[in-house]
Amino acid sequence: MFDFDLQNTDQFARAGEFETPHGKIETPIFMPVGTKATVKWITNEDLDEMWAQIILNNTYHLYLKPGDEIVAHFWGTHKFMNYHKPILTDSGWFQVFSLGQTREWKSLVKITEDGVHFRSFIDGSKHFFTPEKVMDIQSNIGADIIMAFDECAPGTSDWNYAKAAMDRTHRWAKRSLDQVEKNNEIRAKDGRHPQALFPIVQWVTYEDLRTQSAEFISSLDTSWIAIWGLSVWESKDDMYRILDVLKTKLPENKPRYLMWVGTPEDLIEWIYRWIDMFDCVLPTRLGRHWVAFSHTGNIKITNKKFELDKNPLDPDCDCKVCKNFTKWYLRHLMQENEILWMQNLSYHNLYFLINLTKKARIAIKENKYEEFREKFWEKYKDGKMINKK
Repeated sequence: MFDFDLQNTDQFARAGEFETPHGKIETPIFMPVGTKATVKWITNEDLDEMWAQIILNNTYHLYLKPGDEIVAHFWGTHKFMNYHKPILTDSGWFQVFSLGQTREWKSLVKITEDGVHFRSFIDGSKHFFTPEKVMDIQSNIGADIIMAFDECAPGTSDWNYAKAAMDRTHRWAKRSLDQVEKNNEIRAKDGRHPQALFPIVQWVTYEDLRTQSAEFISSLDTSWIAIWGLSVWESKDDMYRILDVLKTKLPENKPRYLMWVGTPEDLIEWIYRWIDMFDCVLPTRLGRHWVAFSHTGNIKITNKKFELDKNPLDPDCDCKVCKNFTKWYLRHLMQENEILWMQNLSYHNLYFLINLTKKARIAIKENKYEEFREKFWEKYKDGKMINKK
């Protein structure tokens, strides 16, 4: 279970396949985010139509509401949301940190060696997360792939704090792995499927710390490796600079998951560099704010120039939205405040990214990824090709 088959490489770009208890996943792949056990505005049937192979649930939100024990009462998240393909849960750390920073009780987020004290953003109630507790919560939720509990240090951290946070996260990764092994023994006795742990490489924008973290995380007995792209507040240029350091530092036989990356240009560039998996809330969030991906760059359908436009969002996209609706009709839905416009733009954006990874996989297997990348940038106007040869 959880075996990874690296099927082809084209320079650093990789095409692979791995097993989970709920089916195979072909990489590279983009994962839609179903934060609260649902992808916003998207049905499970929609996910099947767009070739979504795996989705992400959020541990923090499901722990607070409806509660991980309630999800367990309904036999885990797959049956709870009637989704039968693989599911990944994140550890909840970023929500503990970021939501705590935006509320009146932000000063009550307290990090200790044992874990993190925080308050619920819903009602202000007190909570305490340890690596062991977060693994237990994720066991209750019942995803196939789960994340180690880590400290996502702010991008403004100085080297000394970043180093201390990294060392603590490495200790927490070991504790997380030990707890997952215990929980998997219990799950086997109960007839439940095993879970695989993703430990996380960090650290901020310090090349030496990123290298140390990559070496430590690679040494753990896990089948996967995750990488924070941006911790908090770093620039995209910093992300490319610092993650390029890791290009040759990670083992070939483990899938690489770059967290929180979800623009077309980033997928194109990071597949080129060595990443297998991506996730982000951006596609549905942009869809709710009138923005659609396209092969020429982002389109905001509220722009006056799209009035009476009879063309689809993207003539080169074959999703059901582009096949059936004009920009003007989507503007009409928005102006009338019909929820169908949010559903349509969210569907299109997710389809666009998933289809982009599907085409990238084909190009890699045919040893034509560089050509595929060049053609993408011939049309695309947002962002830039990085380190073009």
